[in-house]
Parts: sequence; C-alpha cells; structure tokens
Amino acid sequence: MRKAIRIFLPIALAAALPFFAAGRQGNKAGAGKKVLIVWGGWEGHEPKQCVDIFAPWLVEQGFDVEISHTLDSYNDAAKLKSLSLIVQVFTMSQITPQQEKNLEEAVKGGVGMAGWHGGMADAFRSNTEYEFMVGGAWAAHPGGVIDYEVNVVDRTDPITRGLADFEMHSEQYYMNVDPNIEVLATTTFLGQYAPWIKGAVMPVVWKKLYGTGRIFYTSLGHVAKDFDVPQAREIVKRGLLWAAGAPGFGDDPKPTNPYRSLLKK
Repeated sequence: MRKAIRIFLPIALAAALPFFAAGRQGNKAGAGKKVLIVWGGWEGHEPKQCVDIFAPWLVEQGFDVEISHTLDSYNDAAKLKSLSLIVQVFTMSQITPQQEKNLEEAVKGGVGMAGWHGGMADAFRSNTEYEFMVGGAWAAHPGGVIDYEVNVVDRTDPITRGLADFEMHSEQYYMNVDPNIEVLATTTFLGQYAPWIKGAVMPVVWKKLYGTGRIFYTSLGHVAKDFDVPQAREIVKRGLLWAAGAPGFGDDPKPTNPYRSLLKK
C-alpha cells in the first residue's frame, strides 16, 4: 500500500478571471476544509499532471489537501466522512465493494465530490451505483481528438457566470446521462464522425446531489493541456469550490430534466 502524500506548499496563482478574483477577497474559501485527491488508473489521461494543476491552487485557497495515488484511501470510512471534498482522477480500474460503499456513504452523508473527464465518469465501469452517484458515464468520443465548441447555457450560475462559449481541441464526450442533473454547459455533435448522432446536444458541465453530497463534473480535461483553455480551467476551479460548499459559490442544484416537458398536462 502506498502512503498518501500531503502537500502544503502554495505556488503562484496565474491571473484569474475577474469574477473569481472577486470571490477570493476576505477569508479564504477553503479555510477549515479538508480535501482528498485520489489519482491513478489509465496514464493516457495524465492524472498526475492534472492534479499538479489544481492541488496547489486548492492549497492556496486555504484547503488542507491530501493527495493519494491509491484507492486504498477509500478504505477508511470515518476519515472519508470527515472531509469536505473528494476529487477523483482515476480512469477505469477496479474498486473493491468496501471501498465503493465507503465512498458512496461519505458522499451521501454530505461530502462533496468533483472531477473531470474519464477520471470521474469513466471509472469503475462495472459499478452502476457509482455511475448513479456521478450522474453520467462515458460512452464514446467519435473522431477522437477533434475541434468542437462548448456552449455555456447558464450564465447566472456562479460556476459559469461571466463565461462565453469557447472552443476545445480534445475528445468530445458522448455520455449516458442522468436527467436529474443541472446542466451548465453543453456541446452539439455535428455528425461528421457518427452521422446518426448529428444534432445531439450533450451536457459538458453539470452539478447534482447524491444524498446530501454535492457532485460536480465536467467532461473537459482529456489531458493537462486542455486546461490551458482559460474557461476550462476556471470551470473546474469554481466547481471544486461549489462541491466543497465554499460560501458564495452557489446553492444546491436545480435539475434541468429535459423530459419534464413531455409529461401530459
């Protein structure tokens, strides 16, 4: 078993967008809050490189951050319940029944969970309760790494406020999605690689509850370079703060549920 590594050394924070800078005034958002980051799995998603972007930034926000390179960190149920936030960056792989139960019970009891791309929505493919918790699961990325547009559909939510639509050169995730999520950004498939899905609108950023725990997810972040796109990086930063329950970063989600309009009146 590998020991978890704790970090406490802040690094200089790159220039943030005006909204976020304003949100950092006064007391630090993470003061008194503990975060566990668990990374590993398929190396093609550059889990460590992505963690190296956000972990020092979380420390700078005042969080007590622990970084672990093993799912054994999910063995300690009591410790998980003492956290404010779990950030998982662990593509595919297998989780033991006890580890899964401990993780889900902690979140259900109020611990936030956040992640991106395959590190959260392409983990533990045979664990359906885990997918139910996350709110979606990866299904395909037609064409592989391509150019596509992300459309911000809610410009009032603190996670996406002030952000315009933006372009990505990455994997455009086609996902199986829980209708009970609140969708903040989407992408539309043009059908050039899979004609039968032309015009399909797919969530890219969402938030939801699992029990009383806040879940934040974005399908952005195939590799660390994706976070060179300022909007992609900013969305993750704000999503981490929201999931951790930081003051001023939004209330509990209001499900978008696209099927509600189909109900007969």
